[in-house]
Amino acid sequence: MYAMVEILGSQYKAEKGSTLTIDRIASDTGSIVEYDTVLMLRTDDEVKVGDPYVSGARVKAVVEEHVRADKVIVHKYKRRKRYKRTAGHRQPYSVIRVEEITG
Repeated sequence: MYAMVEILGSQYKAEKGSTLTIDRIASDTGSIVEYDTVLMLRTDDEVKVGDPYVSGARVKAVVEEHVRADKVIVHKYKRRKRYKRTAGHRQPYSVIRVEEITG
């Protein structure tokens, strides 16, 4: 059984026991989060497609950790103007583990 779930505007394939790396959410490590924005639900014998969401379907997950991606370096340069600028960015992510899919 698996589900296509929408989390913060992005779509993820969620299976029981799988881990997903999503954009940072404001939940503590170890807390349980539930999502009812299930776009598609696949069981052993049938497929349910939502319009836009499958009614009654939920994905329950546990927040495992909060991580940051590798640093991306950005350079700006204007010729003949003595202007150079370097900036770095690290995108924050949350890692969640899917515990249960109902629907």
